[in-house]
Parts: sequence; C-alpha cells; structure tokens
Amino acid sequence: MGVVKICDRDAYEPLNKMQAAMDISAKYCQKELESYGSCVSSNPSTWQQKCHELKMKVAHCTSSHPVIQKIKQDCSKEFVEFDKCLRENQSSPTSCTSHVARFVGCAETVDLSKVETDPAPSST
Repeated sequence: MGVVKICDRDAYEPLNKMQAAMDISAKYCQKELESYGSCVSSNPSTWQQKCHELKMKVAHCTSSHPVIQKIKQDCSKEFVEFDKCLRENQSSPTSCTSHVARFVGCAETVDLSKVETDPAPSST
C-alpha cells in the first residue's frame, strides 16, 4: 500500500508542529509508546487506571525533547486547559474538541526555527 496524495501541493512541504511532535515521540519514545498502546488495547474499560504508570513514562520521554518543550512552553495555557478538560471528562473525551483545537492552533504558530529538532536521545 502506497502513500495516498490528498492534494496537488507538494507532498513533502514542512509538516505541521503536531505531526512533528508525534514523529519525535515515535522516534525517541517508541518502546514507551508501544507498551502504553498495548496496555490500553488490553484494558479497554480500565486503561486510565491500569496504564497510568506507562502513560507517565511516555509523558516523561516526550517532554524531554526540545520541540515538545518549546510547544508546551509557548502554549502552556492552552495545554493546561486541554489537560484539565480531559481529566474532567475521562468518559467522554470528545467533549474537549474545542480545547484540543485551541492547543493545536497554538502549537502550529510556535516558532521552531531556533530549536534543535533532532538531538541525540537522552539516556534516562
């Protein structure tokens, strides 16, 4: 299966910041993400409790990357509001759509031109 081209614009123009953040997370935190994803899949009704420690490992791993740090720094207000909404609406996370939209909107405006996007992974 190949890559599906959605529009005629160059397929490889710079990715938005959220995609970059996800790519960085996948690149540097693959083991943590796979363990967390497996736990969530195995515990569909209790994953919030059973997978909390693994979630924290993913959070620690991703938060140590300079791009993620810059986005969280510049968009801390939006991130805190989004995180609060998710915690208050664990059974219906779709009610936080407007919060995530504000956070993503902010993240896409962050200037990453002076941020190291491919540092060597830290050993923790």
